[in-house]
Formats: sequence, structure tokens, C-alpha cells
Amino acid sequence: MGTGSFVPERVLTNFDLEKVLNTNDEWIYKRTGIKERRIAAPNANASDLAKEASLRAMEMAGVSVGDLDLILMTTMTPDTACPSGANWLEAKLGAEKAVSFDVTAACSGFLFGLSVAEQYLKTGTYKTVLVASVEIMSRTLDWTDRESCILWGDGAGAAVLRAFPDSENPQPTQESGKEMSEVLSVHIHTDGANGENLLLPGGGSRTTPISYESVDRKLHTLRMIKANESVRVAVKRFAEAAEEAAAFNGVEISDVRWIIPHQANLRMLQQVAKRLGVPVEKVYLTIERYGNISSATIPIALDEAVRNGSIQKGDLIVLTAFGGGLTWGSSLIRW
Repeated sequence: MGTGSFVPERVLTNFDLEKVLNTNDEWIYKRTGIKERRIAAPNANASDLAKEASLRAMEMAGVSVGDLDLILMTTMTPDTACPSGANWLEAKLGAEKAVSFDVTAACSGFLFGLSVAEQYLKTGTYKTVLVASVEIMSRTLDWTDRESCILWGDGAGAAVLRAFPDSENPQPTQESGKEMSEVLSVHIHTDGANGENLLLPGGGSRTTPISYESVDRKLHTLRMIKANESVRVAVKRFAEAAEEAAAFNGVEISDVRWIIPHQANLRMLQQVAKRLGVPVEKVYLTIERYGNISSATIPIALDEAVRNGSIQKGDLIVLTAFGGGLTWGSSLIRW
């Protein structure tokens, strides 16, 4: 029913990184497609960013805080391990009647959040669900590692969902004058055996309690292992997931107006477009301006495309993602 997004005010450009790393704008852009990324203020928490995106989504949807039955936060950087990030968001929104909890699926988080929301909506357990995806990746990084720290940024995206009145034969309809789009299907997958390829070792039971040694060993920063191998797997899974969503709904990829992928790396996404046999112009890109914001990239891009008119009524949209876990998935939406 509505989408929203929020990115912090502070812009960190490649030229800024040149001053502190052995790198330069050309090297970063050629390898990643990134020119700049947003960095959260020191006193900002994940729930603060998620709140802004959520309020914008609710405004577009025409719903109030009191309408929310379920709040799902998808994140790998919550305010605290306990309470969950969603609990903090619930409190800051003042959504007293809502149930809230986190969904953790790294860069595929928004799609996993959609899948969880879908189940509750189809069973009728809840009527109105808020899915908020947010990351403050800048606080997980080793800022001396030029291969990794250049990739990531901070931000949040959100969506408000409701079930269609007739769950047996759902069709786009209007509710209180608000025209509704349709999530046709959501598909999610995991491969836990290869989860260490993208790893944040510290903070869990493997390395607790936190010690001087664990900090000195940089166990609390994000690690990318077997990067080249991961790119090959990611391209394959990105494309397979998009094709799965199209095939499930009896449409061709060529029928899709936009492919909105997780914004991981421009060269990777160009390979995905080639594998799908579509022009890269059909892939909606934000990576140059925002970098990789993990689970938040898809809802941020979706909201931007809706608000700037790139997405029009009746358009078919494929969302596709791949991330740590390993996790991947897709969704087909009729706007």
C-alpha cells in the first residue's frame, strides 16, 4: 500500500576515502560502480533510520500507527541484540498494539521480511504489516580494509502491506480510496553450508564475552571471504531467483518493466542483466549514490522508483537479492 525510505544526510565520497586509504575514485568506481555512500550520524540508531522510512511508507499507504498489527525489521545491525531492533522501532512509533520482531537474512532481508509478512496476511492473523529494512553498515567495517569498507553505506526502506479482501482470488482493489498494488509471489532460499563467505564473527555466542583480544583481532568487523567465488555464485543466484519469480507467475522476464536488485556491485548487476538477456537499462540502480546498504537497498530503490515516476500503474516489477547466510530470493509485484 505504501513505500518509504530514508538515507542519512552525511555523504562520504570516494574522494573523501582517498584521504584516509590507499585508493582513489577511479579505482573504486571501476570495481564497484560506487561514487558515494551515506553515513549515519554518531548518535543515530538503526531504529531511528527505520522510523523515518516507516512514517513515509505509512503516509503513502494512508494508515496510522494504530493500524499496525505487525512490525518486522530486517537488519543485521539492530540497535541492540536484546531488545530486538523491531522492539525499539515499535516503541519509537508508539505502535502499542503491534507485535514486533527482527528477521535476519543479510542482504536478502527485505525479501525474507516480505515472505514472513505474506504468511501472516494470508492466514488472516494480522491485517496490516510494516516491513522496515535498515542497516548502519558503517559501524561493522574495518576502515583500514580498502577492499571492503568502500562498498557499504547506511539507510532504511519500508513497505506497508495488507491482504486483499478475497484471499482466494486476490485482485488489485481500492480500500478507503487507496489503490493497492499486488505482491504476486515471494521466493526465498538459503545455503547455510557456505555461510562463512560473508561473515561478521563477533557479537554472537562464538566470541562472547567481548574481549580486548576479540577487538584486536577485528572479529567484530565484516569479512568477505572468497570474494571472486562469491561473485560467481551471486550472479547465478540473482538470475535464477528472478527467473523463478517470473516462471511461477507465467510471465517472461521480457514482460517485466523493472528489475530491482540488491545493490551489491555494478559489475555484478551488469552480469546479471546479461545472464537474464535484458538490457542493463531495465535494472534499476542506486548503487552509485548509496553503495551497498545490505537489506535496505531493495526497498530504498523501490521507493525511489515509485516516487520519481519510474514505476507506473500496471508495471511488473521483479525484486531479486543475494546475501550472506547464504541467502537469496525474489518477488514479483504488479504495481
